Amino acid sequence: MYTQGLNVKDTGHPAAAEDPAKLARFQAKIDAEDKIEPNDWMPEAYRRTLVRQISQHAHSEIIGMQPEGNWLARAPSLRRKVALLAKVQDEAGHGLYLYAAAETLGLSREEMVAQLLAGKAKYSSIFNYPTLSWADIGAVGWLVDGAAIMNQIPLCRCSYGPYARAMIRICKEESFHQRQGYEIMLTLCRGSAAQKAMAQDALSRWWWPSLMMFGPSDKESLHSADTMKWKIKRFSNDDLRQKFIDATVPQGHYLGLTFPDPDLKRDEASGHWRFGEIDWSEFKRVLAGDGPCNRQRMAVRGQAHEDGVWVREAALAHARKRAERAAAAKIAAE
Repeated sequence: MYTQGLNVKDTGHPAAAEDPAKLARFQAKIDAEDKIEPNDWMPEAYRRTLVRQISQHAHSEIIGMQPEGNWLARAPSLRRKVALLAKVQDEAGHGLYLYAAAETLGLSREEMVAQLLAGKAKYSSIFNYPTLSWADIGAVGWLVDGAAIMNQIPLCRCSYGPYARAMIRICKEESFHQRQGYEIMLTLCRGSAAQKAMAQDALSRWWWPSLMMFGPSDKESLHSADTMKWKIKRFSNDDLRQKFIDATVPQGHYLGLTFPDPDLKRDEASGHWRFGEIDWSEFKRVLAGDGPCNRQRMAVRGQAHEDGVWVREAALAHARKRAERAAAAKIAAE
């Protein structure tokens, strides 16, 4: 979902020289569009890249519940509360699927969570921005989930089987989230002048961070060559960003809203919408931990982890008792 996870320097130990014949068979399988499964041989760099991306994707889904959960009790109607609650629940499920997919690569969920809480693992920079008004919930659905879908649909054809299969269901649910967000924005834009102004303010604040979700420009992307060769990614960061802009700008114009980019204009020759320069210094600053809500997000996640200790301990105790009863029953039957 969030290609920022691919643009982190690989700090693991350099892989030992690998068997050229195995590498050739591995690449031939990918070129033939066959899936790589957990028990298949894979290069260590391929495994590390997948762990980095899938774990960051999972962390993003879990952290991403916070800015929307902030509005569960303040949504303007019962219908809106129920829909938002369903969406937040979906995000929790997405995190569960993705942690499970990452575990097939040899990293436990406990290790992944520990890395997040220690600041060693990243999540998408987009979730470090505050949701200041109800319109922000609409903008998050329309823009953030819309950008996520552009990233996610190609992942349904990712070369790694467990990740690709998890993405099929996730994409279906994210598509609903995007439509839900756009419907909120449409309702506001058809309402009072104050409501439309609220929608415009949300678009103005969320537009540029949404474009940053696709990660740095291709010339600065660290791992694009390998991830494209291995068919983890199918499109480059810049290609996906352009597809998102081309799809989203007409939607915003239909709403009667103005994008916060004076350089935004349609190139009639290519049919693409050309846009201004992204402030990559902001992207790097937020991703490094100095965004509006970085500390708040991690404090909430850390407290939730602490509050859940007794639940995890109870679940483990229950699992042990079941295993002991099953073992005793088996001995008695023999």
